[in-house]
Amino acid sequence: MLRGRFQRPSWLSSGLFALFLGFFLWSLAGAGMSLQSLIQGLPNMGTIVGEMFPPATDRAQPIFEAILVTFQMALVGTVIGVILSVPMALLAARNTSPHPLVRYVTRSIISFVRTVPDLAWALFFVVSVGLGPFAGTLTIIVDTIGFCGRFFAEAFEEVDPGPSEALDSIGSRPLDRIAVVQIPGALPSMINTGLFSLEKAVRSSVVLGLVGAGGIGAELAVSMEMFRYDQAAFIIFSIFILVYMVEHFSSRMRERLLNQNR
Repeated sequence: MLRGRFQRPSWLSSGLFALFLGFFLWSLAGAGMSLQSLIQGLPNMGTIVGEMFPPATDRAQPIFEAILVTFQMALVGTVIGVILSVPMALLAARNTSPHPLVRYVTRSIISFVRTVPDLAWALFFVVSVGLGPFAGTLTIIVDTIGFCGRFFAEAFEEVDPGPSEALDSIGSRPLDRIAVVQIPGALPSMINTGLFSLEKAVRSSVVLGLVGAGGIGAELAVSMEMFRYDQAAFIIFSIFILVYMVEHFSSRMRERLLNQNR
C-alpha cells in the first residue's frame, strides 16, 4: 500500500533536496544561530521584561501625539499611493496597456520600487527632504505603489474579457472600456489590496521612525537608548492598540465586501 501511495523521488529531486538541506545547514552558521547564546541571553531578557513593568505613563501625551502622527503618515501615504497605483497598474496590465513596451517599462518600475527596502527609501527621503513625517509619508507612498501596482495589474488581467470585447465590437474607446468594465470588475480585489496595504503601512511607519522618518518609532528608539524600558513598554502597548484597531477595521471591511459579492 505504501508503494502505491508514495512515489519514489527521482535522483534529480533527491539531489536537489540534499543540496537545499546542505545549503540550509550552512546558512544556519551564516545567520549566526547559536543555542548557547540564546540560553545565555535569557536572564538579560528576563531583566528587561521585569524593568518594563509597570509601564510608565509620564509621557503619555507626546506618545499619543506621535501615535497620531504615525497613523496620519500611514493613512495619507496609503491613499495617495493607491491613487497613483491605478494608472500604473493600467499601464502594466496585459489587457489595458497601450503597448507591450509600455507594459514592460511600467512593470520594471513597479518591480524596482517593490525591491528596494522601506528603510532604504526612508533614508533616501530623510536625506532629501529632512527629518520628520514628510519623509515617512513619501516612503509609504512609494512602498504602496510597489505593492498595489503589482496586484492591481493582476486584478485588471483577471477581469472577464467578454464585456470588454462586446464594447470593442461596437466601437467604444479604450478609456470607456476601462471605466465601464475593467475598473468595476477589479474593484473588489483592489479594495481588498488597499486595505492590506493600509495594515502594512501602519506597521511600516513604526519602523520608519527609527531612522528619523517621524512617528512613534523615534520615541521608541529614544526610550530604548535611554534604557527607559518601562516607557518603551507603554509605547509598545500603544502601537499594539493602533495596529489592532486598524487590522480590526480592515477585517470588518473585507467581510462586508465579501458578503456583498456573494
